[in-house]
Amino acid sequence: MAKSIFELKEVYFSYLGKIPALRGINLAIEQGCMVAIIGANGSGKSTLLTMLDALIFPDQGSIKAFGKELKEDVLNNPSYAQVFRSKVGFVFQNPEIQLFCPTVKEDIIFGPLQLGITPEETKRRLEKVTAELKIEHLLERSPHQLSIGEKRKVAIASVLAIEPEVLLLDEPTAGLDPQTTRDIIDILLSQNASGKTIVTATHDMHIVEEISDIAHVFGADRNIIRSGPPEEILSDAEFLQEHNLVHIHRHRHQNAMHVHPHQHISEHHHQD
Repeated sequence: MAKSIFELKEVYFSYLGKIPALRGINLAIEQGCMVAIIGANGSGKSTLLTMLDALIFPDQGSIKAFGKELKEDVLNNPSYAQVFRSKVGFVFQNPEIQLFCPTVKEDIIFGPLQLGITPEETKRRLEKVTAELKIEHLLERSPHQLSIGEKRKVAIASVLAIEPEVLLLDEPTAGLDPQTTRDIIDILLSQNASGKTIVTATHDMHIVEEISDIAHVFGADRNIIRSGPPEEILSDAEFLQEHNLVHIHRHRHQNAMHVHPHQHISEHHHQD
């Protein structure tokens, strides 16, 4: 039987105590699986990932990670915090949040060195992840000089260098060209093939089937309204339309107006 890495029971969370962000979330994420969190703007996807990374904690309900309840006082214990941070890596939607060192190389080695990894092992990890992401030529560059696609790859590299068991990714393909999107999908598939658990929040319906074994759909009430195999959810056009996961576009062809739905893609993205 698969082992649950995260278990959320009746989780509620609001910002400043008054802006509801998660309402009654029940969710289990199993080791080694690929999970997609999908939903319209403001439905709580980013908030969920932030909670899985123990940056915020439930107002009500409980969240367990690796069999232990996640609470603020638990994370205040330096030895537990170090273990947790070595197991869970979060790639934020905005890479600027993660890239703060003078060079790409320093950004990538920052995490391992903070976690007490030896310089020799850190160097090995640096060489491994930069080869995997094909970014060796960027090492001495300043992150601020990079394109959005390059920044996203460096942010992913900085998380992979920690060698976490779980990867959390918030809109990893938003605003990227098709080739960079393909590169990032291939990285996620390769990481999952090596045993890592991958949880991706995305608006980009085109990638969902490839990057998930199971998809959870968040609704306007900021709770999970449907879970299941991605192909099953994506084939239900009426459901997608009802929950604002497709756009209705009008096109004029030879003076006749045609209406047909388009799935949300990253260009339509807004912050959760």
